[in-house]
Amino acid sequence: MAKFEGVQWGSAQLQYLLSEKSSALLPGRATAPTVTRSIHYGLFLVFEGIRFFVAEVDGQLEIRLLNWHLNRLRFQKGMAYSLGSDQQLMLPTDEELEHLLIEFLASKELRPFLKEMADSHAQGYLRPYTLDEEQSIGVTFPAKPAIRAALCRYDRYLGEPFEGVVVPQLVRAVRSNQTGCLKLGTNYLMSVKAVESARKLVPQASAALFLDDQCHLPLREREVTEWDSSCCLFAFRDGTIVKIPEGPLILPSVTIQGVTALARAKGITVEERPMTYGELLERTQSKELITVCSLGTAGILNRVHRLHMPDLEGNILEIHQADDTHPLYEIMGTLRNEYWNLYTQSETPPEPFVRSSYVLP
Repeated sequence: MAKFEGVQWGSAQLQYLLSEKSSALLPGRATAPTVTRSIHYGLFLVFEGIRFFVAEVDGQLEIRLLNWHLNRLRFQKGMAYSLGSDQQLMLPTDEELEHLLIEFLASKELRPFLKEMADSHAQGYLRPYTLDEEQSIGVTFPAKPAIRAALCRYDRYLGEPFEGVVVPQLVRAVRSNQTGCLKLGTNYLMSVKAVESARKLVPQASAALFLDDQCHLPLREREVTEWDSSCCLFAFRDGTIVKIPEGPLILPSVTIQGVTALARAKGITVEERPMTYGELLERTQSKELITVCSLGTAGILNRVHRLHMPDLEGNILEIHQADDTHPLYEIMGTLRNEYWNLYTQSETPPEPFVRSSYVLP
């Protein structure tokens, strides 16, 4: 499975108790109760991944984030789903959540770490997540819900070239439960199992591509959803890009919205529509498919080298080989660099991007 490489963690983490609306700064290695609903049952395990860049401007550190209001919204939706109806008033507002996380980044304990990031132009990753801080194993909603947050710098995530495998025999989420569009810890066990299953067919595989939950349909009629830990884009020989529409099985990706906006600005046609497994097989066989991309906060965009497409019994039906000679293949790599440049460079990004900059006191 895709993983972070070259990770270095900040020396402090945030703790915010929802019921008390109080925050504290904990050591970076602070632990959670060993007996808690979150650890034993996966209850109130919500998390978010937020990319950021630290610049030094006129001797002051500046935190730059891109469209992170969408990250906060996604985090809020996950928390709301994971709390009882009588606990909804505990949720922090968007303004409160913004202030809370920026105040954490501005803490003096993190200043040396952020200064090193600015000096090395490192990629930054902010990870807010939730826990039930009460020492209890009752199967109920959390009694002491809390937000924690940590941050790190890293070298890369997933990377290129990577091998992918479609896993039609596993289902990541069920649309009737409305969890597939949320960043919940409970979704990610299936992601790990899917990559393990993929490696039984292709030992060097590092990513698994899921189909939808309509297992009663013929295999070719089922729709492609997303990678095990990221969303996907398909680039075709006619110069078009296909994005899978958001829905109950698709995590709304902040990155994919930005990358497709950059593509449209270049005059590339971006179609937002479902894609069946049958269409993917047919367009691979006809050599129309140029590449399949993995898009997410940490890796931004990575292009597949080969995508293996089996049936339910594990028999390989088709193998897509990326066409790195096609102009669109190169353009996809360019889009990744341009997206990161929106963080690192000081000019105002084009619409619909919203870059937020915070000068640390």
